[in-house]
Amino acid sequence: MITEAEVESARREWEEGHRRLQDEARREHLPERLFAQVDAVSAELRRRVGGTFTLRELATAYGDAERWSRDAVAEQAPAPGWPRTHSLVEAAAFHEYSRGAQDYEP
Repeated sequence: MITEAEVESARREWEEGHRRLQDEARREHLPERLFAQVDAVSAELRRRVGGTFTLRELATAYGDAERWSRDAVAEQAPAPGWPRTHSLVEAAAFHEYSRGAQDYEP
């Protein structure tokens, strides 16, 4: 079972990744590529976690997301150099998806 401290740590990672992705998107020539990758990870999250979930369940999914989120981007939204920004994409997708959690509080 994941602890509350681990959930909060994951949330901080997601928020930081989201902020950094926004910064990266401002510098990118084609920022829509990054957002398409976030969408690919979010779609896979929906499939894995569902529409009704808690932050704890989402943080648990985050624990093994590295493998499946890379697969989702590689299959649905690859772009030149995408592995370089993948950790930001993954965190941003989790950050955005977390807002739909039953127990979400800003």
